[in-house]
Amino acid sequence: MPGYELIGKEERNAVNELFDDGGILFAHGFDSMRNNRYHVREFEEQFADYLGVKYAQAVSSGTAALKISLIALGIKRGDEVITQAFTFVATAEAILDIGAKPVFVNINETLNMDPDELENAITEKTKAIIPVHMLGVATEQDKIHAIAKKHNLPVLDDACESLGAEWGNEKLGTQSDISAWSFDAGKTIIAGEGGMITTNDRELYMLAREYHDHGHMGNEKLPRGRDTHRIHGFNYRMTEIQAVIAKVQLKKLDYIVKQNRENYSILESALSEINGLKFRKIPNQCKPLCDTLIIQLGSKNITKKLVERFAAEGIGTKNVPDAIEWHFAKYWDHMCDGLGLTHDELVTQLKPSNEIIERCVALPIMVKVSDDAMNKKAASIASLIKTVF
Repeated sequence: MPGYELIGKEERNAVNELFDDGGILFAHGFDSMRNNRYHVREFEEQFADYLGVKYAQAVSSGTAALKISLIALGIKRGDEVITQAFTFVATAEAILDIGAKPVFVNINETLNMDPDELENAITEKTKAIIPVHMLGVATEQDKIHAIAKKHNLPVLDDACESLGAEWGNEKLGTQSDISAWSFDAGKTIIAGEGGMITTNDRELYMLAREYHDHGHMGNEKLPRGRDTHRIHGFNYRMTEIQAVIAKVQLKKLDYIVKQNRENYSILESALSEINGLKFRKIPNQCKPLCDTLIIQLGSKNITKKLVERFAAEGIGTKNVPDAIEWHFAKYWDHMCDGLGLTHDELVTQLKPSNEIIERCVALPIMVKVSDDAMNKKAASIASLIKTVF
């Protein structure tokens, strides 16, 4: 599952080396005190290289990455931004925080954005689309990007939960105009907190870079205290201590993905012949991160019964259903004013998503587990599932 499983001596040593090099925790300046090491800048370069994109801007969180990306795209108060009903609450919060309106579309069997609903939701106020690659699986990129191109709308990928997944021959999250990533405590690689913005568009990159740092343009001809500016900004900077941890974790990413996929395959194989059980639909060009396996049962009641039996045996779930209130817009009645909907209207609008989600269970795939232990766990899960049919 996430990089927290692999936090160890390498991360500790990296932090110690940071202090040995002068202990400068700020990403800028203090040149003579830091042994010429700029870890945030190094992490940005390494992350961009891993993804195969031109530009990467490190920020303080994935939520900040979403908000800054929207600002870079020119989204303003009163604009509409379309996203999907099944996402982490931060996606909607970022839209609301700049005064724009989130418009939720329902999901389909991929548990991601339904392209048909997307097209129907576009109005003259729509200014951007945020597909969310939830729990390691891509949205239907080809269809969504075709719709975006048809309507001349930018796409901001919320790829916070899918670092390491692929789309065709590329890393997932690199196909859009701009993308947001997260390194919080539950993500593929972690830094405690932290996020990244990636793009191949230099102007979007420059706007993101400036806004996240109080408007600093990074004019190399001037000292930081005399730097030029063209926009106002805010402080969403990543620290050097986050960056040194994230750099170590990035080196472990290929191993994490490899183990995810191997352990996912073991569990999937054990469950594949259970009559009445369905798996989440995976788009053809997507090679998932495989940190989560989502199963779908026949009814809400069967799902509830199974989750209770999982809990009794100490088998946990991931977001669905244990943290669904923070991952499904149906429960966000505290946002209704910003959505322009009553709670009843919101629930009615998202009924198609609810009918899918209430029959789903998300099972986390751990990294640090032997093949033997994984096979035993898979057999136990399969046996429990069979008891509810």
